[in-house]
Amino acid sequence: MSVDDNKKALVLFSGGLDSTTTLAIALAKGFAVTALTINYQQRHNYELVASKKIISNYSNIKHIIFNIDLSLIGGSALTDKDIDVPTTKTSGIPITYVPARNTIFLSIAASYAEKLNISNIFMGVNAIDYSGYPDCRPEFITAFEKMINLGTKTGVEGLSLKIVTPLIKMKKSEIIKVGTDLNVDYSQTVSCYSLSDTGEACGKCDSCMFRKKGFLDANINDPTIYKKSTKI
Repeated sequence: MSVDDNKKALVLFSGGLDSTTTLAIALAKGFAVTALTINYQQRHNYELVASKKIISNYSNIKHIIFNIDLSLIGGSALTDKDIDVPTTKTSGIPITYVPARNTIFLSIAASYAEKLNISNIFMGVNAIDYSGYPDCRPEFITAFEKMINLGTKTGVEGLSLKIVTPLIKMKKSEIIKVGTDLNVDYSQTVSCYSLSDTGEACGKCDSCMFRKKGFLDANINDPTIYKKSTKI
């Protein structure tokens, strides 16, 4: 693998706050970036729209959109419209958890990375201000990285695929501060699990609450458009 290959990165990119910050970090580190957006037939398509809009700001990023229908599996409020998105804190792993989503996403990313001779896969998972999803934890990332290097041609031939998770131990406020320093336009990002038909964030789901608190703790203006009576 050449030095140039080591400076190429595949960024799993949803159009959300965390993945957009991760994209900015990869670019700031000098990586030539390919962004991979996975359209998994989630509850709304605003994330997909946001991902396209954000990437259009860059002339040097190749954008791959991979379509897969996880609604065929269901079992999550994000893939089954008959399941309501919780607006209050619940115990245990919430119903917004999509079964094995990051296992699926990273498998697709690893396949593309191997094909494109990219050694670094960036992912914006976070295990501090998060909903308790098991596939966002450091031990999952470590285990998956080991697995793909055991089960790919790249790994078996003595090279390696690395999963880079720059946000995994950061508070949401810290993530926002880093992104702001890197000139991320958070007004273009989408976090809400239950956007209105006009694109307003609900302000009540887990993802909205972490986002709102993050901006508040960072003492940075939150540019998100929320439904009325949801600001804190």
